[in-house]
Amino acid sequence: MTFVVYLIGILVLGIRAYQQTHDLGDYLLGGRKLGSAVTALSVGASDMSGWLLLGLPGAVYLSGLQESWIGIGLIIGAYLNWLLVARRLRVFSFHADNALTLPDYLECRFRDESRLLRILSAAVILLFFTFYAASGLVSGAILFESSFGLDYAVALLIGAVVIVSYTFVGGFLAVAWTDAIQACLMAAALVMTPIAVFSAVGGTREVIEQVALVNPNGLDLFGNIGALGLISLLAWGLGYAGQPHILTRFMAIEDPAKLVSARRLAMSWMAIMLAGSVATGFAGIAYFTAAPLANPETVFISLSQALFNPWMAGVITAAILSAIMSTIDSQLLVCSSVISEDFYRTFLRPQASSSELVLVSRLAVVGVALISLVIAMDRESKVLDLVSYAWAGFGAAFGPVILLSLFMRSMTASGAIVGMLAGAITVIVWSNLSGGIFDLYEIVPGFVVSLTCILAVSLRWPESREKVLCQFDEARALSRN
Repeated sequence: MTFVVYLIGILVLGIRAYQQTHDLGDYLLGGRKLGSAVTALSVGASDMSGWLLLGLPGAVYLSGLQESWIGIGLIIGAYLNWLLVARRLRVFSFHADNALTLPDYLECRFRDESRLLRILSAAVILLFFTFYAASGLVSGAILFESSFGLDYAVALLIGAVVIVSYTFVGGFLAVAWTDAIQACLMAAALVMTPIAVFSAVGGTREVIEQVALVNPNGLDLFGNIGALGLISLLAWGLGYAGQPHILTRFMAIEDPAKLVSARRLAMSWMAIMLAGSVATGFAGIAYFTAAPLANPETVFISLSQALFNPWMAGVITAAILSAIMSTIDSQLLVCSSVISEDFYRTFLRPQASSSELVLVSRLAVVGVALISLVIAMDRESKVLDLVSYAWAGFGAAFGPVILLSLFMRSMTASGAIVGMLAGAITVIVWSNLSGGIFDLYEIVPGFVVSLTCILAVSLRWPESREKVLCQFDEARALSRN
């Protein structure tokens, strides 16, 4: 009952957002009217996804504290993203003809008349977001399957219908508002659950002693991960500058000056969430000593059902679904914006009305969700594996391009195209190799190759068009005010 009330509330928010969605700008960026609190919580919720309550606790439950290096890398990367990218991207994207999408921003930033940059960046978004969205659907299926005993395929379909419904109706505002509420639910769940588990086991000392008996290496922060493993875990932080569903939140804030307070709230929330996630997985090792879990990624769900009464377990279940929905809805919306704005209007119907483009965006949400649904049908899919692949793809393809577009005056469209293509290809190839150096997380070589290519091309043939250079100078001056 608790869970159903939550779902109804989410759909009501979607209808309310629908009433305030009048054109494509409203549907894709909420009219750039987000406040600092909603921006902060929405960034955090859309960033963390189901892996925060399923993937990361599962990894810690399986391997111990060494997996917490992922969280450390993410905190460092997220802070630098807020500090270096957020304000500049908000200003630069608005100054670049009020760009509504990342492909739109990149084309306007470099005045790329060939349209190659727009096509390539849109294709990269659609490619990696189908896998990212699939990870969210897998998370939802695991949740419904574990909580209500549903068949995996049925659970997968129910989760997809719920998520697609309010995104289809309400667009960006529905996604941002629900993200803010979902962030609060996630915070409550990740504070209550570790406290309850530690109390049930008998306190911190008892938890540590039990973990030492089950997995002695689980107490070691370095464990047996080695240098490549440590670099790989920390390297997750490299991905932030290239995540479209996070970057669009920066573009949508009402006033760039509000990004300072938003950053403080977002980083505080993130630190609490990651600490709670690691603590939950760690305590789960001790709690399930007698009966180890078959699927480590269900540790959070299993703990909530074992420790709380059904009413509170319903709230915890809603929090897990919140983590899942808060990311996948953002991803579906970004994909829909790419299809409607960067393909449909740009190449098929330049004179399309705003209402027609909103309709195309809504249909695109359904289309991308269906493709992700097919990928997620594989019962053996692991949430963390799907997320890590998509995260690396975006981090390597977009990260260096976005960073240098905001700080390098002489960067060119050709440099961006070569860098983006090189980064994406490196990730795809590297992820299919194994052994030795190829055990390194693919985002590292992808990011380095992309950055090197952009610098090599842009330094050899620097931007010389006065219009592009003046636009950069104007945006840079505005971002400092």
